[in-house]
Amino acid sequence: MEMKNKTNEKASSLRWKILRQALLSNPSSSNSDEKSQTSIKRISRRTSHGFNLIPSHVIDDERGSTNCNGSSSIKDARVCYTLPIPNAPQLFLRQRVDNQSDLNDFQICNTYNIDNTGLVCNWPSEDVLAHYCLSHRDIFRSKKVIELGSGYGLAGFVIAAVTEASEVAISDGNPQVVDYTQRNIEANTGAFGDTVVKSMMLHWNQEDTSSVADTFDIIVASDCTFFKDFHKDLVRTVRHLLSKTESSEALFLSPKRGNSLDLFLEVAKENGLHFSVTENYDKEVWKRHEGFLNGSDRDSWPSYETGHCYPLLIKITL
Repeated sequence: MEMKNKTNEKASSLRWKILRQALLSNPSSSNSDEKSQTSIKRISRRTSHGFNLIPSHVIDDERGSTNCNGSSSIKDARVCYTLPIPNAPQLFLRQRVDNQSDLNDFQICNTYNIDNTGLVCNWPSEDVLAHYCLSHRDIFRSKKVIELGSGYGLAGFVIAAVTEASEVAISDGNPQVVDYTQRNIEANTGAFGDTVVKSMMLHWNQEDTSSVADTFDIIVASDCTFFKDFHKDLVRTVRHLLSKTESSEALFLSPKRGNSLDLFLEVAKENGLHFSVTENYDKEVWKRHEGFLNGSDRDSWPSYETGHCYPLLIKITL
């Protein structure tokens, strides 16, 4: 059954408009239709605030190339994240401004057989993962940790800054994302104490990963189970990277997103991995989830839907 708004636009048409907005640096207001803009907000699962568990604000932006209208487009912004615990350092991450993409982004995706979602924004599940890691920071002490499919890697940076982990690798298969990560590591070196922090280019289907096999005590990842074509490679990567110790585990935070999470867990089971799934794992996350559904926060995320937006906690062991 097709979802339509009052202007009878299909969901697929609205998603193409979202892509168009991302490719046009400064679309003119004369081309903007108010009803279409409202519909785009409804069809898009993104939110400008998400769960808002790690407070942040933009402190400056970087002017990009001049667009066709002669004005300078804004491509990057430096965002300050304030970790809500005493004596925690602030983190300053440079990331892409919302709706700023170009055709080169998609060419790189085709070249590396990856998706472009890591460049788009810090997704809500990453915010929840960072909060969860902050709330359970003792489990990371003296551990070697890797974040898979990190995007801008907020969770990985939080682990590096406050948990006294021995090593944190923040990995992604998109070379543009890895470049952002490396620059952000260099900009925040004073926040990591004795923790060794590094960026890593890691594609889940790459053959030679011998240098990191059986290395990590904890794997973390957010919203990495959506693309069904990557399930087998993701499971293989988890098996390959986790150390063969009794306490090693992977912590995933992922919405169900139709049957994609269930299918991923089937692949994990077929490959000998064990897992548990928890729905209510944090009081504050659950409180905000209920607020988005039927409470005071409903207006801030009008397209919120449990299956697509609320991340479940999946713990995976060998």
